[in-house]
Parts: sequence; C-alpha cells; structure tokens
Amino acid sequence: MNPKEIVKKIQELLKNNDLDAYIIPSSDPHQSEYVANHWKAREWVSGFTGSAGTIVISKNIAGLWTDSRYFIQAEQQLKGSGIQLFKMKIPHFPSYIEWLKNNLKENAKIGFDGNLISVSLAKMIKSTLSVKNITVESNHDFIKPLWENRPSKPKNNIFIQDLKFAGHTYVEKISELKKIMITKNVSSYIISSLDDIAWLFNIRGNDIKYNPVVISYALITLNNSYLFLDKDLHDNIKNLFKEDNITILPYNSINESIKKFCKAQNILIDPSKTNSCIFNSIPSSCKIIEDINITTTLKATKNATKVKNLKNVMVRDGVALSKFYYWLENNVLQETITELSASKKLEFFRSQQKNFVGLSFGTIAAYKSHGAIVHYEATRKTDFELMKEGIFLIDSGGQYLDGTTDITRTISLGNPTQEMINNFTLVLKGHINIASLKFPYGTKGYQIDILARKFLWDNYKNYGHGTGHGVGSFLNVHEGPQAIGSSANSSLDTNFEEGMLTSNEPGIYIENEYGIRIENLILCEKDKNTEFGQFMKFNTVSLCYIDNSLINVDLLTNDELNWLNDYHKKVFEKISPFLNIEEKDWLKEKTKSL
Repeated sequence: MNPKEIVKKIQELLKNNDLDAYIIPSSDPHQSEYVANHWKAREWVSGFTGSAGTIVISKNIAGLWTDSRYFIQAEQQLKGSGIQLFKMKIPHFPSYIEWLKNNLKENAKIGFDGNLISVSLAKMIKSTLSVKNITVESNHDFIKPLWENRPSKPKNNIFIQDLKFAGHTYVEKISELKKIMITKNVSSYIISSLDDIAWLFNIRGNDIKYNPVVISYALITLNNSYLFLDKDLHDNIKNLFKEDNITILPYNSINESIKKFCKAQNILIDPSKTNSCIFNSIPSSCKIIEDINITTTLKATKNATKVKNLKNVMVRDGVALSKFYYWLENNVLQETITELSASKKLEFFRSQQKNFVGLSFGTIAAYKSHGAIVHYEATRKTDFELMKEGIFLIDSGGQYLDGTTDITRTISLGNPTQEMINNFTLVLKGHINIASLKFPYGTKGYQIDILARKFLWDNYKNYGHGTGHGVGSFLNVHEGPQAIGSSANSSLDTNFEEGMLTSNEPGIYIENEYGIRIENLILCEKDKNTEFGQFMKFNTVSLCYIDNSLINVDLLTNDELNWLNDYHKKVFEKISPFLNIEEKDWLKEKTKSL
C-alpha cells in the first residue's frame, strides 16, 4: 500500500472504533530516538524517513509534524502522499496536540498505541484535550492489522562489555544503584530505555542500527534484578547472570512481572522514558515516583577508564578523518566521487582502526545545497557528484568498543564565496566561545547556548537546532541528561558534571545554497576552585583540522586565533605519528598557524 491507501485504511479503522483521530509517533516501546525497523510505523505510513515526527490522522485530514531539521526533507518526501506538513515551533503553526484541541469537537475521542507513547506525553495530551472533554484511549494498535510483511522484532546476539572498556562491573553498578534507591525511598525501579539498560548490565548488541543496544526491559528491586529479553544467551552469560542474582525473563512478560513483583511499594519510573502500557500495569497499591532515570545521570558521567579510552578513540578516529580528507582533496576530479561514495570511503578509513564496530549514525555527506538540509541523507536519486567548487559538509561518527565519536567538518572544494567565508567564521567564533568557556559549577545548557549564537545574532542570523547533545560511551550518539540549547527544558536544565561528553555544533544553513556546521566533542572537567566556588571547563577531545581556507582571520580576536592555533597544534601532534609522509606534510599545511 502507498501512503494514500494506508491513510484511507486508518480512517476506516477510526470509523469502526468510534474514534475521531489517531496519533502515530516515531517511537518504540522504549522511547528510543533510533528505532528498529519493526517499529518504524510513522515512516511506513508516510514515506518520511527523518528520525523525528508525529502523524495525526483524523476523519478528513492527515498531517505530519516535524521540526526545522527536516522541513525541506519532509516537503520532498510527502509529495503525492496527501499528508500535510505542519512545521513545529514556527509561529502560527500549532503543535499536533493544539491542532487536535482546536479542530476536534467537544466530547470527541482520540486513540493511540500506549506502547509507543510515554507517560509524560500521554499526560500532556490528556491535560491539553481535557478542556474540550476529549477522551483519550491508549489501547489502539491500528498498525498491526495493516502492515503486511512487517519486519520482525530484532533478536540479535548480545555480549558482555569487557571490564577494560566499562571501568566498573555490573555488580558494582547495580549495588550503587540500589544505594541511591534507598536514599530515594524506592523499593522497585523500572527501566525501559535501552541505553540505560545496556550501561547498567554492561551488555551490548546490535538490535538497533548504529546503537549497540539490546531490546530489553529491566526491573530492579532491593533484593533482585530482572532482565527481560528474548535472546538465546550463551551459557557463560546465563551462568554469569545467575551467579550474580540476575533473573532473565521473556521480553513480553514485563507487564505481568510488574504486577507480580511490585505490590504496595514505592516504585520509580522515568515518565519520559516509560510507555503508557507499562505505567498502566503498575498495581494501584503502589506509590509511583516519577523522576529522571537514576542510570541516566550515572551513565553520563564517564569514569576514569572511559575517559582514558575516549581520548585514545579520538586519536584513532582523527587518523581516519585525516586520511579521508587527504584522499578526498587529492582525488576530486581524478575519479568520480559522490556524496555516497565519499561516505563509504570515510567508513572504510574508520574500519581500518582498532576496535571499530560500525557507524554511530548515518553519515550526513551534504554537498552544496544539500548542506542546508540539516539531517540530509544521500540516496541514489539525490546523490551529488563532488566538483572542485563549493563547500562540502560531512557529519559522521564511529562506534568503537572503547568509545563513540561524532564530528562535523565543512570544507571548501574550491572557490568559496566571501559570504561563505564570513558565515563559516561566524560559526567558528561561536564554536570557540563554547570550547574555551570557564564556568561555575551548576551552570546549565540553556545558560551557555547564547555564546554559540551571539555572533550570528549580531548579523541577524541563526540556526534552528540545538547547539549540543550528550554522547555515550560505545552507546547512543545522542544521550542525556545534559544538552546545550535555547530553552529551559529538562535536558537543558541539567548541571554540567565532570566526565560528561557533549557535542559543540553551531551552524548556519542557507536554503537551496549551502550549509555550514563545525562540531567537536567536549569533555567537562574540573578547573580551579576559588573563593567563588568550583569552576569547570571544556576540553575539546575531537581531533580534526578546521578548514583555514574558509576563515576570515580579520573577524577573529587574538584569543580566538590563539585557540585555533593551539587546537591545530594539538591535532598535528596527536595525529601525525600515524600518517605516512605525504599525509603528514598535508596535515602540517592544514594545521599551520594563522
């Protein structure tokens, strides 16, 4: 079926179930950002392949809501589908919840699959729609009967992460977790988010593309630990877990197990990471404590082993990047290179590095006008051939056994305009402003976001995405709780702690012309402790040259120039020992002082 036919079928189901509208989110039962193919219902219905978006289908209208990263992509992919694009966070465009409130009649009824909607989102929907007495039903799965040849749920192999990479055993982590549970007066703790479970139990897998996680749930009580998954575990893993009092139960038994093991006690959930069906399975005798996952904060603050490994990973990743950019510069026009073939070549160079497992996300290789599509993904139909002109944006990352990388560089392939150079320099100034920041402990992401945007704002320019996100350790490339952005939501209201790894990625996007983004990963470290308290700083750990040919030196202050020269000196010192003579000479030129 095509999108038009699917929408029509869902509208028939609306009528049969006495509903006025149906919500299809992008999520899975674990509220994952990246989901396995089995749960890509929104993509199947609409044809829109972006990672974020929500579909609402009413009796007369079908709409897709997505954010500014995907406006251009969505407009292209929704053509002919009959599904309207609604732009999120744009004046005069209501959110899909507001749209439902404004367009449905009093006493209407809407439905969704509660396995895919978080507790916090379900509460927001119900609260907003209550003013019109709209009933919200969470027990409708319209996708299951319609999606023929649906991909099955992944059941790939798992392995225990080596202690030399994890730093702490899962026994130590669970013990620490239970101590925190006691301080919070909690007897049971349900964990649904896959990266939290992978971190806690030191398990890794490949159930979701780019994310080395395992489809699972966890239930931690003060006396027992339960792991819910459908896997044929190796005997050594089974025996290991059994010895350490970890009980393995079937994945689909989570709801019944909650009813069985959690009675008349305080139970902790993260409402943004727990689906509504799990919430509804908690016995009424329990007191539900809603808070951010304990594991999320523990996971974000990398231990000394992970920090050491991270710095080693960045050298190897930087070597791959240098080899790639050397190859690219010397082979454009010598052979046919396209966005797709360049992506493959970069993956090849990463694959030659020790402990490489795979990519941490789909490479964004965006040439010329494609660079203005923030999360562009090249296809055979859109694949541009690279020429000796214009600028090329590559946002890429790798998963290594000892760490995760994410880096963006925008390079000139020839004859950049003065506008490109000036815009690149404004973005660089914001990037340096974040990277060189010293700040008192307790500072949060929304407080520093302006530092990345100031120079763009001074020139009446801006970008529509956040400035930074947390990054995992051989886990998800996007993780919380910290972030850098412009509004005080829960992620942006988190203190920067020692050991947190965050991206620093301001940009600017000129539609139909080009895009610019400069991204490094920055590690939060302690700085001086003065009479004014503990101060913190960021240490830029990514190692790749920044294209000097796109920099207007006249726009840089002495401090900014010193930062850039010091950074380039570090890049050359760390990377050059692993390059051949030609590559080393090339990198020396790329990192020379300005």
